[in-house]
Amino acid sequence: MTGIGLDRLSLNQATVKNAGLREAVALCRRHDIPAVGLWRDRVAEFGLDRAVATVRAAGLHVSSLCRGGFFTRGDAEGRTAARAENLAAIREAAALGADTLVLVCGGLVPGSRDLGLARRIVADAIGELVPEAQRLGVRLGVEALHPMFCANRSVIASLGEAVDLTLDFPADAVGVVVDSYHVWWDARLTDEIARAAGRIVSYQVCDWVLPLPADVHLGRGHVGDGVIDFGPISAAVTAAGYDGYVEVEIFNADVWAASPDQTAAVVRERFAAVLGGDGGRADGGAGSETGGSPP
Repeated sequence: MTGIGLDRLSLNQATVKNAGLREAVALCRRHDIPAVGLWRDRVAEFGLDRAVATVRAAGLHVSSLCRGGFFTRGDAEGRTAARAENLAAIREAAALGADTLVLVCGGLVPGSRDLGLARRIVADAIGELVPEAQRLGVRLGVEALHPMFCANRSVIASLGEAVDLTLDFPADAVGVVVDSYHVWWDARLTDEIARAAGRIVSYQVCDWVLPLPADVHLGRGHVGDGVIDFGPISAAVTAAGYDGYVEVEIFNADVWAASPDQTAAVVRERFAAVLGGDGGRADGGAGSETGGSPP
């Protein structure tokens, strides 16, 4: 496959969790990373207007705003509150010029085992957001999470489910996020990515590292440190017409403990080596230290 150039690299703020918004923006400037994925809590603590001004002054593009969603509240009052929160998130994404507002849709309704109910609530909630998203020019990105997070984080547990959900809505308003960590295992992945053509709003990458930590949410590593074969995934995403930024989003205690500059340097070098080349594994393979120096 043709490699993905560094001009499409984006650093998701979660990868440098301990850096504030100003620090993350400065980090991207120092390491020639042209885009950043922001998180709403960090934008809020910095101030939305200041965040907009800081990102623009740095000449960075906002590839995503994380996150909206968590629709599956147990009562009408809770669902009304979720709707209000998501409408606020849409307005923030519009102000920042973000390519997408990422939606983590929510797990089972509290006290319920009914997956169908939860998925209907998700679909209805997204439908209520579509008019405001279209009015402000924001694309909502439904992110399918790995099935191990189905109960508590997202009942949308495969890319196929995410695509099915989005097909009920206009493509300019609702699309899908392809996150390598969550979807790499799926035997139907190539077909589902093809089916998502025109609706991929974000491509997020990190690796699946072993052994998984006790908190499996933190089992993500630098690309090339784990078991994911990025070549076929990237080729499928490209074939489906996606040519936007590619975000490196890592949740990993060792990566967070490293200096942000060290992490950014590894991110950039691994992106070039693994995604910019043949999509293979960086030197060291699955046994590499995720927080270590570039190979």
